[in-house]
Amino acid sequence: MHTVETVLLVLMLGALTGIAARYLRAIPLPLIQIALGALLSWPQGGLHIAFDPELFLLLFIPPLLFADGWRIPKREFFALWQPILRLALGLVLFTVLGLGWLIHWMIPEMPLTVAFALAAVVSPTDAVAVSAITRGLGMPAKTMHLLEGESLLNDASGLVALKFAVAATLTGLFSWTGVASEFLWIALGGLGAGALLGWGFARARAAVTRRVGDVAATQMVLLLVLLPFAAYIVGERIGVSGILAAVAAGITTNFADLERSEFVSERIQTEGTWAMIESAFNGAIFLLLGLQLPSIVQTIGEASHHGAWALAGYVAAISCALLLLRWIWLSLAVQGSLLKAHLAGKMAVRPSWRLTLATTLAGIRGAVTLAGALSVPLMLDERAPFPARDLLVFLAAGTILFTLVVGSIGLPLVLRRLPLPAEPPEAREERQARLAACRAAMAGLAPDPAEHEGADPRWLAQYREAAGRLTQDYRKRIDLLDDGDAPSAPATPEAQADTPEAVHQRRLRYVMELELRLKCTRIERDTLYAERHMHRINDESLRSLVAELDLAEVSLRKRLKVARQAAGLPPGG
Repeated sequence: MHTVETVLLVLMLGALTGIAARYLRAIPLPLIQIALGALLSWPQGGLHIAFDPELFLLLFIPPLLFADGWRIPKREFFALWQPILRLALGLVLFTVLGLGWLIHWMIPEMPLTVAFALAAVVSPTDAVAVSAITRGLGMPAKTMHLLEGESLLNDASGLVALKFAVAATLTGLFSWTGVASEFLWIALGGLGAGALLGWGFARARAAVTRRVGDVAATQMVLLLVLLPFAAYIVGERIGVSGILAAVAAGITTNFADLERSEFVSERIQTEGTWAMIESAFNGAIFLLLGLQLPSIVQTIGEASHHGAWALAGYVAAISCALLLLRWIWLSLAVQGSLLKAHLAGKMAVRPSWRLTLATTLAGIRGAVTLAGALSVPLMLDERAPFPARDLLVFLAAGTILFTLVVGSIGLPLVLRRLPLPAEPPEAREERQARLAACRAAMAGLAPDPAEHEGADPRWLAQYREAAGRLTQDYRKRIDLLDDGDAPSAPATPEAQADTPEAVHQRRLRYVMELELRLKCTRIERDTLYAERHMHRINDESLRSLVAELDLAEVSLRKRLKVARQAAGLPPGG
C-alpha cells in the first residue's frame, strides 16, 4: 500500500476507534487500537508496514512529549523533582542491572550484554501509554504528576543504557566512566538544546506579535507545532537526546506563555490544535504497534526453537520481574520522598501500600519500548547476525502488551479502594482564584475621579448604572461560589417610549455595559495569571479557568461589534 494511503488509513482508524471506545468503556482505547492493528495485519494479504524506528521516533514521539512537557503543572513537577529523578534515573539503572541478570539466567543463550539491552529497552515507562490508560481512573493528581514527570525523563536514560549495551555487544568493550560522561552529555545537552530553542522561539514570537498583535495567531500556532520536530532534529544532530530536547522546549514554551495573557485567539487555536494532534498521534502509535505484532510473532516462530508456552512464560516472568523491581524501588527509594511531600502539603494522599501498588501498575510500557527494540541492529558484523535480536524484539513487544493489560485491569481495582480527600487541593485553589478574580473585577469597576472629572453627567449616570449591575453580578458569584461562568447577560432595559432618542440611549447603555464586561473579563484573566505567577494555582487550573474567560471574551467582542454598529459608533472606538 502506498505510504500516503497508509498514513490516511491509520489516522482514520485512530479516529474511528476513539469513537468506538465511547461505547466500549470497559476496554481501554490503547488495547482496542492494538487489537485492531493486529487484526488488520495478521492475514497474509493484510496491511503490512515497514517500521522505521528512526522515522517513527521523529514523527510521533516529539510532538506528544512536547505537549506533555507543555501541559504538565510546573509547580508540582519541580516540587516533586527528587522522586521523579529517582524514578527516571535510579529505577532505570536498578531495572537494567537486576532484570538483565535475570534474563541471562533464565535464557542462557541470550548473551549478558543483549540481556542488558532488553532490560534497557523495557525500563522506561511510556508517557503516551501512561496518560492513555490512567486518564479518567481517578489517579491522585500528584501521583499522576509524578508518573508524567518520570515518563518524560526516563526515555533518555533507558535509550542511553540501550546504546551502551548494544555497543558492548558489538565491540566487547564497556566503561562505567564512559557511560556516566556520555549520559550527562546526552541528558543535559538535550535539556539545554531544547530550552534554548524554546526560549529563542518565545523571544521571536514576542517580537513579532508586539508589532502585529493577535492577527498572526494561525501562523504562530503552525510554528509552535513545528517546534518539537525542530528541537528533536537539532538534538539528534548535535549528539544529545532529541526526546529530552522536545520535552525541554515544551516546558520553556509554557513558561513563555505565562506572559501572553492578552493573545486570546492564539491560545484558543493552540488548545484545539494540540488536542487534535494528541488524539491523532496517540491512535496512530498504538495502531502501528498492533500492525507490527503479527510479523514479530511470525518471525520469532520461524527463528526460535522455543515453544509458544515457553515464550509466553518468558514474557510473563520478565513483566512480573519488571513490576516487582518497580515495587521494591518505590518502597525503598521513593516512599520517603512522597511522605515528605505529603507532610509538606504537596501531596493530598498519604503514601500507602495501595498508592505504591497503583504507581507500580502504572509503569506501563509503550511505543518508545517498541521503537528501541526495533532499533537494535540486524548484524553484529558483516557476517554474523546480532545475537537473539528476534527474541529481544518479541519479548519487548510482549512486555508492552502485558503491562498494558495488567495496568488496564489492575489500576481501576486498586484506585477504587484508594482513600481520596473530600476535596482536592486544586479545587480549593481554583475557587480561591475565582474569588480573587471577581474581587479584582469589582475593584476595576470603581470610577476613577481623575479619569471621569468633567465627564458628561448623563454619561456618568449611565456608567454608574452599568457598573452597579455588574457589581451585583459579581457579588452574587462571590456569595454563591459560582463555578466560573461568564457574568450573566445584561438585564433587559425597562420598557421606555420607543422614540429615536430613547432607542439610541438604550443602545449606548448596552454598549457601555458590554465594554465594562469586556474590561472585567480581562481584569479577571490578568488576576488569574498573577495567581499562577505567585504559585497559588497550577498550570492545569490556570488553563481551565482562562479557557472560560477566553470564550466569554470572544462572545463579548462579537456582541460589542454588533452593538456599536447599531448605535452608530465606530467599530473599535
